[in-house]
Amino acid sequence: MSEVDAVRDDFVALWARLAGFWGISPSAARVHAWLLGEEEPVGAERLMEALDMSRGAVSMAARELADWGLVEARPVGGSRRVDFVAVVDLERVVRGIVRTRKRREWDPILDEVGAFLPRLAGDRSTEAAVLRDRLRRIEGVVRFVDDLAESFLKGGALSRLGLKAVVAAAERKSRRRPRGE
Repeated sequence: MSEVDAVRDDFVALWARLAGFWGISPSAARVHAWLLGEEEPVGAERLMEALDMSRGAVSMAARELADWGLVEARPVGGSRRVDFVAVVDLERVVRGIVRTRKRREWDPILDEVGAFLPRLAGDRSTEAAVLRDRLRRIEGVVRFVDDLAESFLKGGALSRLGLKAVVAAAERKSRRRPRGE
């Protein structure tokens, strides 16, 4: 096994271990990590062989990654086959992650907490007052973050703060000071 293959295997294992922290499945993380090391689009057969995964597992992982905006599926002309490629535009990746987390986490919190508050409206007890206050505070913080996310996704205030510049600076810094070399 070449050193490139060994590093790729270690990277795939690392990504799979961290997947739970990011809210994606370990299988999706393995596919993503493997695709990050490829310049050209890769078919499901190659992923199945390289990662020892079933066609169904590769397909589900690729759909999950596409939902996050981390992978693109590219149809192969004249066939039903699809190749996959990792999105490497970091601004697009960050926007995809924010969009997905917002949809999966913040939107349900706002919907549910918004439905809880009217249920407590008529209750004048201290217990209800404490719960109402805490729920309103949670709603306020989540709404603030949600508004920032919406602005960011629409290219508003956060975009003007310079995501492109931040990503470019981080990339320049990582090229200047490679770790472990």
